Amino acid sequence: MNATVVKRVYLDSAHWLPNYVGPCRNLHGHRWMVDVGLYGKVGEYSGMVLDFTELRNTLKPIVDNLDHHCLNDIVSNPTAENIAGYILNWLQKFWEMGGMVSFVRVWETPDSYAEVKRENLPEEAFVGVSGKAVELGWI
Repeated sequence: MNATVVKRVYLDSAHWLPNYVGPCRNLHGHRWMVDVGLYGKVGEYSGMVLDFTELRNTLKPIVDNLDHHCLNDIVSNPTAENIAGYILNWLQKFWEMGGMVSFVRVWETPDSYAEVKRENLPEEAFVGVSGKAVELGWI
């Protein structure tokens, strides 16, 4: 049997949208909610696709590097879509189980989110990489 497991993490971060005409062009912040879904085979012995604690620990570097930061220093145009793509790509590049990630969903508000699925992101893509991402060792 296969299943999808989802882990949710939270970020408090600021951003502005440089390519947007409207109030979001100005610096503002959000309590971002991020869902990461993994699809895989349920282990016969464990009964799990992956231990939620392992998934939480895997997401910790992402949370640590995005939480309480200005996202424009990390993602050049930090829309919810680009942040989701950035996180998905990071997981695929730096986590041995990254190929199991089926989606990343970034909630900007309690009723608005963007979702990027693995099949929507080309392997060579790295959405909106800035110099800060290189400094942090993310690429």
